[in-house]
Amino acid sequence: MLFEPLFAHAQRTPDEVAVIDERGQYTYQYLANAAAGLGLYLSFQTQKSAVGLLLPPSGGFVASFYATLLAGKTVVPINYLLGDREVAHVIKDSGIDTVITIPQLAPRLAGTDLKVIDLTQLPQTPPMAITPRFPSPAPDDMAVLLYTSGTSGLPKGVVLTYRNLQSDVDAAIEHAALRHEHKFLGVIPLFHAFGLTGCMLGPIQLGAQVVYVARFSPVAMLTAIKDHKLSIVFGVPAMMGALLNLKNAAPDDFAHTYAMITGGDALPATLREGFKARFNVPLLEGYGLTETSPVVALNVPQASRPGSVGKLVPGAQAKIVDDDGKEVATGGEGEVWLKGPMIMSGYYNLPDETAKVLTADGFFKSGDLGKLDADGYLYITGRKKDLIISGGEKAVPREIEEVLTRHPAVAEAAVVGKKDPSRGEVVAAFVTLKPGATATPDEIRTFARDENLATFKVPREVIIIDELPRSPTGKVLKRVLSDRINAKPEA
Repeated sequence: MLFEPLFAHAQRTPDEVAVIDERGQYTYQYLANAAAGLGLYLSFQTQKSAVGLLLPPSGGFVASFYATLLAGKTVVPINYLLGDREVAHVIKDSGIDTVITIPQLAPRLAGTDLKVIDLTQLPQTPPMAITPRFPSPAPDDMAVLLYTSGTSGLPKGVVLTYRNLQSDVDAAIEHAALRHEHKFLGVIPLFHAFGLTGCMLGPIQLGAQVVYVARFSPVAMLTAIKDHKLSIVFGVPAMMGALLNLKNAAPDDFAHTYAMITGGDALPATLREGFKARFNVPLLEGYGLTETSPVVALNVPQASRPGSVGKLVPGAQAKIVDDDGKEVATGGEGEVWLKGPMIMSGYYNLPDETAKVLTADGFFKSGDLGKLDADGYLYITGRKKDLIISGGEKAVPREIEEVLTRHPAVAEAAVVGKKDPSRGEVVAAFVTLKPGATATPDEIRTFARDENLATFKVPREVIIIDELPRSPTGKVLKRVLSDRINAKPEA
């Protein structure tokens, strides 16, 4: 489970290239040997039950991930884009004493008592195949302890079992009709659930090839897609927007694309439509959370409905509930509750937090608002905690953001609630402008009103800023914007 495919492919097709990264290319045989050798080393290196990985997307991450599983230990991917406080929390909370890293990232561990394994200093993998002794984990044993990005408070450890991850990989491959012949782009960090499943576990299970770009830039992303004739491209909307803004990008660059899949944040309609119009390539939106391993719904080339996040993958269930936890009628809006073998077993050492989100009958309360149509397509309309209650009326930020980004000068928009003594909250919008474009806050407010937004949804205040604050994985940090707009003026 999880680790067997790597060795099966190494035996059947040892010379096929599995991974290409900035240091070179690695065959399935090489990666299997490296994982087996490092796994043996790890089994003697630490008596702790988990090992940290502080690594960029690369062949080194792949080998280290499978090595850790072979050693019978849990993988703890560390988000190297977090601040020092958050990294220290992950290290302490997970209880690790050993981290595998590279010299460029090792300074993030300065001042700790950790055993640091520098991948670049390990001996070369022996040329002969190493036959590892496979561990025998139970399906519900913890395989990966994946920490949330900490958009509110310190990161929480999400316990993902062998069953969680294996079932989700199987479901995603079946749902999207992915094949061995596909070539994957790995630009999403592998400390992120989206990257881990889509850009590593999936390709390795298929015996496919994945090309890793260690640090995102639109030019590097486009070059990889074009030069390696990649067919499966995963990215967050901000990455796709950066591609769309490249002056030299052309439809021919995507000639080999089977599916360009976005997730991790809402896909604006203007970006989806702009990408299709310029490159004749549909952006297929999917949906999932760290707590769901992550994929639970996905638009695919064979079945896609723009504006939705697609149909549920095999084995996943969803229901839409009201504030009392009662299921609403088809097409009704409410909180999205999810169930299936891909749902986490809980938050690490946080029983109270776990109890808040997992129901007695196994549903996970996602905190997202959405609806299901009669054909089974899921729509995500916003976050429950982001709802703005203005004079008793509910304003959904995503609806307002979609309207604002239709303004010809607006590049991006993020809507939050601003405290108001008479209405409780009013709508406030932060926007960025397209290069060379100009617009005043009043012009943007007038546009929103002319687009027939209800009066209470029209932003009371529009703030034009250079860029929106984002998490390490590209998600807009609305908490930061909310704190800014609601900050008390200095006396």
